[in-house]
Amino acid sequence: MALLTLKPSLQTYIQNGNSEMPQKDIGTHGLKKQILKKGVSWQTPVPGDEVEVHYSGQIEAGACFDSSRDKGETFRFKLGQGEVIKGWDEGIVTMKKGERAIFTVPPNLAYGKAGSPHMIPPNATLVFDIELISWSSIRDLTGDGGLLKKIIKDGEGWASPRDGDKVLVKYEAKLENGMIVSKSDKGLEFHVGDGYVCNALSKAVKTMRRNEKAEVAVKFSYGFNQNGKVATNDDITIPPDSNLTIQLELVSWKNVIDVTGDKKVLKTIIKPGEGFERPNEGSKVKVTYVTKLEDGTIVDKKGTTEEPFEFVTLKEYNNEGLDRAIMTMKRGELAVVTFTGEYPCSTTASTVLAENSILHYEVELVDFIKEKPFWKMDAKEKLEACERKKQDGNVLFKAGKFWPASMKYEKAS
Repeated sequence: MALLTLKPSLQTYIQNGNSEMPQKDIGTHGLKKQILKKGVSWQTPVPGDEVEVHYSGQIEAGACFDSSRDKGETFRFKLGQGEVIKGWDEGIVTMKKGERAIFTVPPNLAYGKAGSPHMIPPNATLVFDIELISWSSIRDLTGDGGLLKKIIKDGEGWASPRDGDKVLVKYEAKLENGMIVSKSDKGLEFHVGDGYVCNALSKAVKTMRRNEKAEVAVKFSYGFNQNGKVATNDDITIPPDSNLTIQLELVSWKNVIDVTGDKKVLKTIIKPGEGFERPNEGSKVKVTYVTKLEDGTIVDKKGTTEEPFEFVTLKEYNNEGLDRAIMTMKRGELAVVTFTGEYPCSTTASTVLAENSILHYEVELVDFIKEKPFWKMDAKEKLEACERKKQDGNVLFKAGKFWPASMKYEKAS
């Protein structure tokens, strides 16, 4: 590259300095900074962020060897990733948006003893005029550079999905050569943590807010994990050790509660309820529900909005899983409670089910009256409550339901 002549005004500025904005030391390795124009905010970029700059560079007391302004386009790179000389990584993290500064970079933070053939001589001190145009925050989601997320469009609200939640996303995954290996323009639903398509989707989506758009750089160790194949009908084979770039949008999500703690009964909230109270054991609840198979076939139905189905929670444990799910609901909440087939369901539904069938209960908690807390009872009421618990325990024990029976006995003691 032919060496360019540095503009006389900037050359004079570097030589004479500026009393209003004195040169300052940055760090302890000889880097110096002199501000030409102050920035417009208090924030500065951090390692991992993608920054956009204009710059020109010269050998100290020599000619300009490179300039983005002469090329007519800005320069982008990731801070702290070794994509530029150390003097840039250490200097630009001190800059604010819109700031312009002169950096004097010693050889040990530039090209050192080797220099750069045909451009930078050995042991050269370099001077750069750098303007920080903007930056995009990039988060290292794994702490090892394996998953880097850059926010393209901020999301709404403050909440993010958790493990088990059901999310709806749009995405496009590309190899480094630009080849699209998987995409979903219409939207893809999956449970966070299931590893659907690739592990990177679940890890990234847990850091996103509703309607957020992001670009995720994925190292091969966090990419497609199904023997190098994408979970699509195209059955595309991914070359070994392939890095990916995923354009990802979180459209929406639904909170999913693991009712039993073993993923055998899952509750997906369709419409949030009101207030903070939930039914407890012994509450009188009013609900409506429809029980469906995977194909949508209705196998059971209880209650209507005008005449809800009423029962007492965990009274006889006819459907313990459903009762326990209802006890996590708020008044007016609508949810789908899914039984995996490994959990016992109601007698009515089980008569038409094949072994290990998956059941979906579409449940609305219309209203409830909580059982009076033990500490609010007088002596007579406490004795009566203990006797009821004991009798309930006896009924459950005779029916072979030993665990719930023990819970009743414990409350009666």
